[in-house]
Amino acid sequence: MFAYLVKRVFQAAAVMFVISLISFAIQDNLGDPLRELVGQSVSEDVREQLRDELGLNDSFLVQYGRFALNALHGDLGTSYFFKEPALTVILKKLPATLELVFGASIIIIGLSIPLGVYTAIKPKSPLTKLIMGLSIVGISVPVFLTAILMIFVFAVEMRWLPSYGRGEVVQMFGYWSTNYLSWDGFKHILMPSLALASIMLPLFIRLIRSEMMETLESEYVKYAYAKGIQRKRIWFVHALKNTLLPVITVGGVQIGTMVAYTILTETVFQWPGMGFMFLEAVNRVDTPLIVAYLIVVGFIFVLTNTIVDLIYGLVNPTINLARMS
Repeated sequence: MFAYLVKRVFQAAAVMFVISLISFAIQDNLGDPLRELVGQSVSEDVREQLRDELGLNDSFLVQYGRFALNALHGDLGTSYFFKEPALTVILKKLPATLELVFGASIIIIGLSIPLGVYTAIKPKSPLTKLIMGLSIVGISVPVFLTAILMIFVFAVEMRWLPSYGRGEVVQMFGYWSTNYLSWDGFKHILMPSLALASIMLPLFIRLIRSEMMETLESEYVKYAYAKGIQRKRIWFVHALKNTLLPVITVGGVQIGTMVAYTILTETVFQWPGMGFMFLEAVNRVDTPLIVAYLIVVGFIFVLTNTIVDLIYGLVNPTINLARMS
């Protein structure tokens, strides 16, 4: 376990190096940051002086070397718009995004496992056909359309839920504030979480169904039937455990993906998280904030994948983590 963990740390460091290099390299194609800093009325001489002060006239290698050295000390640059360290801005927005992803994950786990298992056990029932039909629709409909439809139904027509913002939040510690400890905050996060979950929920239902049906056809399950073990015990103890092994791997990757998918969800619901902040940073050509966002999201991907691999090894003791690539 320790040898595998050390190996994954080195792999994660290599991946983060590539992510930081690519993220830093694309900033020259995002536009001129001085346009947002000083406007159009400043003379060309002043612009050149500012470019020198900001180090924008240095070569790419010099700029990246300076950035990488600062990044190792936790400095990802200073936001041109907020006049604060980019990492501080992101940390202030991070709780809103993580709470949104957490809410969506709970919905996905709570619905996909029972629905996926049911559709595998009862493949010919009318309810299974309805669930599978709705899952195809869910995969086909983009998240922003789902979000707009939910706003129209539940906020405009029925007036059950608010349509934008975080509402009343409870301050926890540091930059962390939560929606889950106030009724108003819970109502505000419910629709965005459902909309975000709609991206992955159909995928997980179909994945669990497919894995469960394959497991139910395996020899050890047939042997368990022959021994007279109760069907529910076979389904939910023996078969489900092996069904969830590949789901854990896919789930870890998709959790990281949802962090990136929050951009559309947060934009529609005006949710003050990292995704909404990123779009605003692009519009303002706030390159330090854009680069910092890409690196933080990349780090979340790497971290979740490493944790999932470790969990997979713990759940399935037959896996030799030290030999895994």
